Amino acid sequence: MSKDPYRAIDAWITGVIDETPAIKTFVVKPEIPLKFRTGQFIQFTLYGEGEAPFTPSSSHFEAEKFEVTIMRAGRVTEKIHKLKQGDVIGIRGPLGNGYPLEEFEGKEILILGGGVGMAPLRSLLLTLLAEKEKYKKISLLYGSKTPDDIVYKSQFDNWRKKGAEIFQSVDKCETGEWKGKIGVVTCLFEDIKPNAEKGVAIVCGPPIMMKFGTLKLLELGYSPDRIYLSMEKNMSCGIGKCGHCALGKYFVCKDGPVFKYSEIKDIEGIWD
Repeated sequence: MSKDPYRAIDAWITGVIDETPAIKTFVVKPEIPLKFRTGQFIQFTLYGEGEAPFTPSSSHFEAEKFEVTIMRAGRVTEKIHKLKQGDVIGIRGPLGNGYPLEEFEGKEILILGGGVGMAPLRSLLLTLLAEKEKYKKISLLYGSKTPDDIVYKSQFDNWRKKGAEIFQSVDKCETGEWKGKIGVVTCLFEDIKPNAEKGVAIVCGPPIMMKFGTLKLLELGYSPDRIYLSMEKNMSCGIGKCGHCALGKYFVCKDGPVFKYSEIKDIEGIWD
């Protein structure tokens, strides 16, 4: 987009979707089409207030407008959640490295997600489904705390119709309305038999979920170089200058946020 990585371009909010009580999806139209690769991120700027990094949650085949799904979790996100249709924001990006789709072709794709970590995974899923003939199988395992915390709940049936196998769980349900699995997301492996030798796995979610999800994948036979992690933590400037996102020898914002587990598995504190 801009040749100056510090300068944001204008973009307009064209729609706001309430996903859960604490999560909203914003439909954004930038003044210049955003040609990103699924898994990359942008800096979402509120002029005069601050900015924060987010991964688009829409397919990378859509450039004229894109979607960003944001949880209300701090000062900037609190203000973002007050945005309405027609408001002007700033965008920097795309930044970082996305999913290496060329490495996924011809393989069985297993996507493991939790909570708002489904946002970048939705982008990946929609991108894969747009060219589903390139992949042997596309499976999604998604977990949330409760049924009320499910992100994109109205879209799962449509993804199934488009060719994705989808399995869902919730950590707990006190109302009795949930008819699916109850338990942490790794309980969903009881229902499937992934082919680790012919597949790859992609993981995104809260750190504790990513840790135990990765350990389960290793137990099932996935090699560390076939597990892809979205390590979106502590990013700030987005261009490797502030050092907040240092991860061993890497900067998450420049060298990631997508990493193979084999690249970072020996770094202390990756799940902190």
